[in-house]
Amino acid sequence: MPTRDMRQPLPMGVGSLTRGWAAVLALGVVGTVVGIVGYAVERTQGMVATGMRDLGTMQGATWGIYIALVVYFVGVSFAGITVAALIRLFRLDKLRGVARMAEVLTVVALILGALAIIVDLGQPVRGVINLFRYARPQSPFFGTFSLVISGYLFASLVYLYLTARRDAAVLARRPSRLQGFFRLWAAGYEDTPEQRARDRRVTFWLALAILPLLVIAHSSLGFVFGLQVGRPGWFGTLQAPAFVVLAGVSGVGHIIVLAAIVRKALGLGKRIGRDAFGWLGLFLLGLLATYLYFVVVEVLTIIYQPGVIEQRLSEALLSGTYAWLFWGSVATLVVPFLILAWMALTRTWRVGWLVTSGILVNLGAIGKRYLIVVPSQTHGQLLPYGIGSYTPSLVELAVTVGLFSLGAVLITLFMKVFPIVDLETEASTELEEVSA
Repeated sequence: MPTRDMRQPLPMGVGSLTRGWAAVLALGVVGTVVGIVGYAVERTQGMVATGMRDLGTMQGATWGIYIALVVYFVGVSFAGITVAALIRLFRLDKLRGVARMAEVLTVVALILGALAIIVDLGQPVRGVINLFRYARPQSPFFGTFSLVISGYLFASLVYLYLTARRDAAVLARRPSRLQGFFRLWAAGYEDTPEQRARDRRVTFWLALAILPLLVIAHSSLGFVFGLQVGRPGWFGTLQAPAFVVLAGVSGVGHIIVLAAIVRKALGLGKRIGRDAFGWLGLFLLGLLATYLYFVVVEVLTIIYQPGVIEQRLSEALLSGTYAWLFWGSVATLVVPFLILAWMALTRTWRVGWLVTSGILVNLGAIGKRYLIVVPSQTHGQLLPYGIGSYTPSLVELAVTVGLFSLGAVLITLFMKVFPIVDLETEASTELEEVSA
C-alpha cells in the first residue's frame, strides 16, 4: 500500500521534476552565477569597479542602480503582501488563487531588496555593525532597515507560514519524499473547526497589522529622498505617496505576470480564471491613473518658473541626458493605462494584453526608480560643482542580472516543494482519503 501511495503525484507538480522546470532552473542558476561573479569582482577591486563616483569634484553619483533596485524590489513586495492580505481580509474568492503566489513574491522581493543593499555597501559587514552602534531612530535610513528589511520581512514570513499550514497538514498525511518537510511546516496542525477558526483570527489580525506597517515602511523610503532639503528633485511632499503608488503598480504587474505563468504551466485555468485577471487589471488601472497624475504634477512643478538648479535638472530630464529614459518610462506607463482602460470599458479582459501591461509597467517602474535616484546627484547640486554623470558598469549590470535570476530560482524552487496555489477543499479531501 505505501508503494502505491508513493506513486500518486502530489498536486500542482510538487515534488516532480520535468525538463521544462529543469531548463528554467538552469537558466536562473546561470544568471545567478553571473551575479555572484560580478559581486566577487566588486569585492576584489572595490567600488571603483562600479560606475559610482563621489559627488562634486569627481562629478559622479554615490547612489546608482543598486539603490534604484532596492526601492524597486521593496515596491514589488509592498503590492504582493497587500493584495494577499486584502484577499483574505475581504474574502475575495475570485482572487484566492493568486493569494499565495503574492505572499511568496513578497518574501522573495524583500530578500532581493536586502541583497541589493548589501552589494551597494563597500564593506557590508562594517555597515551592519555600525547600524547597531550609531543608529539614529529618527532617521529614515533607520526606518528603512528596521521596518522594511527586518520587521516587514519577518511579518511576511509569519503570514505565509500561517496561511499555508492547513495545506502542509493535508500534504503531510500523504506518503512522499517531502512528507517530513510538510510535517515540520504543519507543526501539529489538525484541521478541526476550532483550529481553523483560530488560524483565521490570527491571520485576520496579522493582516490588519501588516497593512499600516506596509504604508509606513515604504513611505520611509520616500522620506529618505523627500526630506533632503538641499537636493532639487528629491525634496517634496509627493515622494512618499508616489513611492507607495508606484510600488502598487510594479507589484500588481508582477502578480499578473506570475499568475499567467503559473496558470499556463500548471493548467490552473479554473483556479485562476479570467475574473481574477479582471480584478487585478482594475487594481492596476486605478493605481496607474493615480501615479500618472503624480507624474503630470511633477512635470508641471519642475517647468513652472524653476530656480537655476531646478531648471538644470528639469532640462536634463525633459530634453537632455535623461530624456530618453524619462519619456520612455512615461510611455511604458501610459500605454498599459490605455490598454487597461480599453479592456475595462469593453469588459473583455485578455490575459495576453494583461501580461504585456504587467511587463511594461515594471519596465517603467525600474526606469522611474533610476530617475529618482541618479539625476538629482549628477544635475541637482546646489554647490558650485559641474554637471556629473553616471553609467552602470558591467559589474553592476552583472549583479542586476544575478538578482533577478535569483528571484526566479527561488520562486521556481518553491513551486516544487509546496503548492504555489491554495489547495481546494475537494482536492484536500481526496488527498486525505488516499492517505487513509
